[in-house]
Amino acid sequence: MDAVIFFPFTHRTAETVALKMAGAIIENMSTKKLVIVGVILLLFQAFSFMVGGLIAPSPTTAVHYLATKCVDAVKTSEKDEWFMPWGPDQCSKIRDFEEATAKRIEANNIVFAVHIPLPHREMSAWFQFMLVILQFDIAFKTHNQIEDGAMATMDVRLAYRDDLMGQWTEMAHSIEHRKLNCNFTTSKTPENDGRYYECDLLPFMEVGSVSHKYYLLNIRLPVNERKKVNIGIGEIKDIRLVSIHQNGGFTKVWFAMKTFLTPSILIIMIWYWKRITQMTRPPVLLEKIIFALGISMTFINIPVEWFSVGFDWTWMLLFGDIRQGIFYAMLLSFWIIFCGEHLMDQTERNRLSVYWKQVGPIVFGSFCLFIFDMCERGVQLKNPFYSIWASDVGTELAMAFIIVAGICACLYFLFLCFMVFQVFRNVSGKRSALPAMTKARRLHYEGLIFRFKFLMLVTLACAAMTVIFFIITQVNEGHWHWGGYTVQVSSAFFTGIYGMWNLYVFALMFLYAPSHKRYGDGQSSVGDQGGNSGEDIQLTTTITHVDGPTEIYKMTGKEAQE
Repeated sequence: MDAVIFFPFTHRTAETVALKMAGAIIENMSTKKLVIVGVILLLFQAFSFMVGGLIAPSPTTAVHYLATKCVDAVKTSEKDEWFMPWGPDQCSKIRDFEEATAKRIEANNIVFAVHIPLPHREMSAWFQFMLVILQFDIAFKTHNQIEDGAMATMDVRLAYRDDLMGQWTEMAHSIEHRKLNCNFTTSKTPENDGRYYECDLLPFMEVGSVSHKYYLLNIRLPVNERKKVNIGIGEIKDIRLVSIHQNGGFTKVWFAMKTFLTPSILIIMIWYWKRITQMTRPPVLLEKIIFALGISMTFINIPVEWFSVGFDWTWMLLFGDIRQGIFYAMLLSFWIIFCGEHLMDQTERNRLSVYWKQVGPIVFGSFCLFIFDMCERGVQLKNPFYSIWASDVGTELAMAFIIVAGICACLYFLFLCFMVFQVFRNVSGKRSALPAMTKARRLHYEGLIFRFKFLMLVTLACAAMTVIFFIITQVNEGHWHWGGYTVQVSSAFFTGIYGMWNLYVFALMFLYAPSHKRYGDGQSSVGDQGGNSGEDIQLTTTITHVDGPTEIYKMTGKEAQE
């Protein structure tokens, strides 16, 4: 319902204008039916939370690995030489660097090997992605301390195969640099030699698909004193990795939800637009923006991820982020326009240009999100070892981006609350005309106002949950890079918020579709009695009336202009 506008008429011709205008379903549906629809939607919302809480496992799993120290006795330069930590073709291993020193094995001949997954297990395409975090175990030595700004240089290679007896195929090879950020909590004296530094976790690798069963990482720490390569990084004892991937069970539940919700939103969207186009007037801005919201919801719903199970599509993570960004931009813009079109003291409506000050920052922020994503996941399509967090500048930019994004999301919600408050204030101002009406008509308009206010409160609740979800997912995605602080996000939260978006969009398209029921049928004879010529006639001017903008709609200065 766009607005309820009251205007006094004293002409009998105006009284017979009819009130035979079809409003939106939210206006004309009986309270009983509306309550039934609300209860059904509420049950579906509860079900979406229960699916994640009772059926789906946790979204991700972290597996810890300790790299095996293999010996490259001949310092081979063959590109197809791979070092396996276990199995029939396992490498020649050493326990520690003391053994290497005793056997006169140079640091350049040591290869740290990690096989993913652990023995007797397989990776699966249902895992969707693989994020690997690295941590050095560095012992303190008075004669070999970590220098300020120390940089570890790694020669890393990644390979895959789908058969335990098959040959390894190289997937990526890169020379990577990671800055060490380590603290020694006790005094640096000879008595504390052998104690370990406390080192931050380091971003190491991210792969956008897990289409192979087995992966192998070979890591070298080349030493070159003349070029100062890996000099002043302390005495590295071990390399530990943490591999994080999406749980296969959660993936199946997520895909099932997308598969079910896609036709639901698509059908209601087609039905909604068909009803809009059956009207004798062109659609106005609010109708168009609701339809656009339906399109963006359908775009994010389409379960193209099913193809990632059978194809090695490493770009799926980036594509998913782009779809999410488009939906965020559309949803945030919709709420601004939805409130703005219902502000009754607004002099210009039905023009997108009116909202450029509010929608412009949303579009700009979404573009910045896209650029930030391209700077990391875009590059990772070619080099999975790249990370924007690997440099000081990149880390500061990424941290600043997450903090600013969270602040902007909170400010947006406060601004939306302010707009809703303005809408409520203006609606309340119009209620002053209600006492002059007949009891039946007064009750009708009070019902319309109550329904509209309830929908606005639901919109605020949906916006609050969306902002919380956005902030938590941003923090959760970056927590590995800030020393291990984490925010646990349950499966129920993911499925619940996703279900909430779909139900909200579904409800909007259903409730704001033109109704075939006409309020005021049978009342056209109201002007036949001259005694009522001075009675105020109140018209419900909605965005969905069949006959197009009336003269009253134009006189109030709120006519919808294409």
